[in-house]
Amino acid sequence: MKRIWILLVIVMMVALVAPTSHQTEAQDKIVIYMQMGGQEGQPSVLARTTGARMAAEHLGIELHEQYSGWDPQVMIEQFREAIAAGPDGIVIMGHPGEDAMGPLVDEAEALGIIVTSNNNPLPNIEAKYQTAGFGYAGADLYQGGYLTGTAMVAAGLQPGDKALVYDIWHVESRSVSSQGVYDALVDAGLEVEKLDMTNDVDVEASLAIPVITAYLEANPDLKAIGTQHGNITAVLPQILKEAGKEPGDIVVGGIDLGPATIAGIRDGYISASFDQVLYLQGYYPVQQIWLTKSYLIPGLHINTGVGTVTPANIDAIAPLIEEGYR
Repeated sequence: MKRIWILLVIVMMVALVAPTSHQTEAQDKIVIYMQMGGQEGQPSVLARTTGARMAAEHLGIELHEQYSGWDPQVMIEQFREAIAAGPDGIVIMGHPGEDAMGPLVDEAEALGIIVTSNNNPLPNIEAKYQTAGFGYAGADLYQGGYLTGTAMVAAGLQPGDKALVYDIWHVESRSVSSQGVYDALVDAGLEVEKLDMTNDVDVEASLAIPVITAYLEANPDLKAIGTQHGNITAVLPQILKEAGKEPGDIVVGGIDLGPATIAGIRDGYISASFDQVLYLQGYYPVQQIWLTKSYLIPGLHINTGVGTVTPANIDAIAPLIEEGYR
């Protein structure tokens, strides 16, 4: 009888000091900070957020979302904040460039934090830390831009037609995709001009309206406009309508799949928009950190860009876009 009481006392003591299964899960839960890009809920960001949240739910991860308004300096500061928090992993974007992000990646890696990237690649950093889990989930930006330019040509452009490609040309790392658009149009024999924009325009796309409107007035023979910025793509139909242009008067090639872009494709104002599958750009980086943390899987380089959305296929894809998956 005495032995039974002793066993009961031991069981009670263990129960008092041992963590519950919920507490153990909370302590072991992987914590990830992730850079999402623009603003929460923004068309060019929504599917990425959906993918990241879904991965976090599937894998039991504590996810901290960071929204930068596409401002590279904000991304740098958010990276510093994430490092200071000491998470298991951080997902970054490459917009600030390798010179700015490299030392911070070095710092994070030295602290044992797994770092990976999405949307805009950092190839030299990726090569340096690939064995430690640094991967990339995003489009091959140049190929995606070239594909968009090719789709624009297929929409009816001819050699000698005048075209404009609007982008942040003064920052090389921000214009890789649009360089692909430019090269595809040039290779097809078009006369193509580059128009530089500031990061402020990329953040607040309404600032592009007077710029492009003035360009249209100065170039009445313009036949095509290309860009690889989702917010700019979304406002182009409005600009063309206000300029008195009918669908098809100017062939437009863009990127991403927000509501305004969907409407523009359906109305015929946008001939092609590059589909870089933002949902996967959210899901795969979270999964990457989980794989590296759990199984020491090295960084995976995943090309999420697969094609263009055009008036021919928009109706099939639109329901998934509206649900935040594309």
